[in-house]
Amino acid sequence: MLNKIRPALGRVLTPVGRAVARTGVSPNAITVIGTVGVAAGALVLFPRGSFFWGTMVITAFVLFDMLDGAVARVTGKISKFGAFLDSTMDRVADAAIFAGLMIGLYRDGQEPLAGVALYCLVAGVVVSYAKARAEGLGYTCDVGIAERAERLIVVLVAAGFDGLGVPFILAIALWALAALSTITVGQRFATVYAQAKQGAGAGAPGGAEKENGARKTPEPRP
Repeated sequence: MLNKIRPALGRVLTPVGRAVARTGVSPNAITVIGTVGVAAGALVLFPRGSFFWGTMVITAFVLFDMLDGAVARVTGKISKFGAFLDSTMDRVADAAIFAGLMIGLYRDGQEPLAGVALYCLVAGVVVSYAKARAEGLGYTCDVGIAERAERLIVVLVAAGFDGLGVPFILAIALWALAALSTITVGQRFATVYAQAKQGAGAGAPGGAEKENGARKTPEPRP
């Protein structure tokens, strides 16, 4: 849903990208640094119960990571490998955030909610994989009520306010994310099934010979 504002966001980030590009930092380096920062904040601070400060660190590195696309555009370094690296590092960052929350909640004695965080982690991976696999087979799969941007905003805002002492907000957010992620998986399955059914008699692409699940074409960095 938030992908609709990506073009406007890209225009805002382009001047910043030009400034960063002058330092000589490559887009791939920004991607890796951003992911390492997010993972460190999530896996060091969240397990200690420092949800507010963990959220602040993660948010800072998420914003930094958004510059990789802007730097790639202004330097002309958009590549297939860059798109692959960016998508893969996004999965690592997402897993670190929910794993950190899960550990922190478990240590705090909230085992059921830790289980919900684990479900959100797995569901988020399935949401992303479903799109990648569909596009690797030649289908379009740009649907879903809870894509990555929405999931990050919900969980980080809730974790931050939980760290400030707001009751129940993290529990509500995680249960909502679990439900919305499940719905998103269903939406993507339904979308791909409809396309497969329509193309069944016209030689729709099959899966046996295309097991890479990669993007159909290289995309600019988000």
